[in-house]
Amino acid sequence: MRTAYKCRAYPTSDQARLLNRTFGCVRLVWNKTLDERSRRYQIDGARTSYKQTDAQLTEWKRTEDLAFLSEVSSVPLQQTLRHQHTAFQNFFAARARYPRFKSRTGRQSGADVRRRGPARRSPR
Repeated sequence: MRTAYKCRAYPTSDQARLLNRTFGCVRLVWNKTLDERSRRYQIDGARTSYKQTDAQLTEWKRTEDLAFLSEVSSVPLQQTLRHQHTAFQNFFAARARYPRFKSRTGRQSGADVRRRGPARRSPR
């Protein structure tokens, strides 16, 4: 049996800044990747794999304009690419609508909280 717990976090101001920065970077990666996937599909009719988007993320981190992506943890950014890959698989299998761009005012939710021993840990 699986058990779910819903909780609310009250981060300190430093933690809130880091969370806001991470959510902003996640949103940017989602939107840029969605734009690139859409453009590539319209031009070439080709689908983009997770491996290609992951390589693209690495290239973005090396550019001067997007170097700030290296300042946050890579785990949420890569998880965003995985979620988008799954969203496109569901779209092409007619199980879901086309993925949408994420806005700043949209729902912000944490992900991947793991339990290790008696304490719970979340990604950086």
